Amino acid sequence: MKIQGTYTAIISPFHNGQIDRKALERLLEHQIENRIDGIVPVGTTGESPTLSYEEHIELVRLTAEIVEKRIKIFAGTGSNSTAEAIHLTKEAEKIGVDGVLLVSPYYNRPSQEGLFRHFSAIAASTSLPILLYNIPSRCGVDIAVDTVKRLVEKNKNIVGIKEAGGSVDRVSQLVEALPGEFSILSGDDALTLPFLSVGAVGVVSVASNLFPRPVSALVRLYLEGKPFEARQLHQTLYPLFRDLMIETNPVPVKTALAMEGLTDLELRLPLAPLQPQNLEKLKTTLSRTKEKLAKVEHLWA
Repeated sequence: MKIQGTYTAIISPFHNGQIDRKALERLLEHQIENRIDGIVPVGTTGESPTLSYEEHIELVRLTAEIVEKRIKIFAGTGSNSTAEAIHLTKEAEKIGVDGVLLVSPYYNRPSQEGLFRHFSAIAASTSLPILLYNIPSRCGVDIAVDTVKRLVEKNKNIVGIKEAGGSVDRVSQLVEALPGEFSILSGDDALTLPFLSVGAVGVVSVASNLFPRPVSALVRLYLEGKPFEARQLHQTLYPLFRDLMIETNPVPVKTALAMEGLTDLELRLPLAPLQPQNLEKLKTTLSRTKEKLAKVEHLWA
């Protein structure tokens, strides 16, 4: 199964401490109308660490109910507890998602053998396609290229990786080590174009919460053999890519979505609102990005 294109790491909207179904529906319809390839609910951008089990499963269920198979859903079901990840993965499979995204175990910092056994145990519990998620800055551990290769050789349903290690060289190593049908997706909007240039085939994007069509077009244009046009979009969107990480994700993107009237600005502690100077910077960047995108709309119209 080849997974490519643009998948939005969708936020989890809240209202008065509860899941906001109306806002979720508004956000998902915005994605579908703007030709996104797929959705990744309850990942890092979806504030998964502060969701209860019940909320986690409910968000996946609501996403599937609203989407109605119109686009792909890869649900975040990873955990630093193998048993918990298996439970969440099985629940997601019952709901009927298209696949799951499994983040590296965080905090407990397993060895490479521990990572191999963790992901293999989850893969054995499900028939769903699996995307690994390598993000050492948050998890404190890197899934080594050799470990990815071992996992793919043993588990036929491990079909790709969301790579957020920040290294173009690592993407080249993954391409060299793994079969051609294995999918490498960027986990960092600012690195999508460089990653595509060495063999990645898409992105799990934060920025596409706001601008799904231009972000999708960037990937599509590159894969269609139009690197100059893709670079134009990268340069247009880059200031936004940068400033959506001005503080911890998903604080900036939730703030920007609230500015656009798509959701309330409600975060769960320990996440806190943007510092005033960063709020002003994000407002300016968002306004300028919309102005610049209007000038290159022909690239995705």
